[in-house]
Amino acid sequence: MVKKIFWVGIGIGIGALAVRKLGEVRNAASTEGLNRAVARIVDGLADTADAFREGMTGREVELRAALGLSDAGQDTAHAPTHRR
Repeated sequence: MVKKIFWVGIGIGIGALAVRKLGEVRNAASTEGLNRAVARIVDGLADTADAFREGMTGREVELRAALGLSDAGQDTAHAPTHRR
């Protein structure tokens, strides 16, 4: 008798988890769920691109300083380059 109650309890627990997971999958597959997923991906990509740009700008400043090309007070991004 105790074994039967144990297995019924296990079955109810597994059934409850299955219903809960199916509800989550159904919500994720809805239009709103897909919109949220795409928005998270786009936000992550935008954050990555911003971090990349900041690192790139910082490295450019370091390289210009190391080469002696940084001019105080001038916009070095639009400065003309002199080639021979």
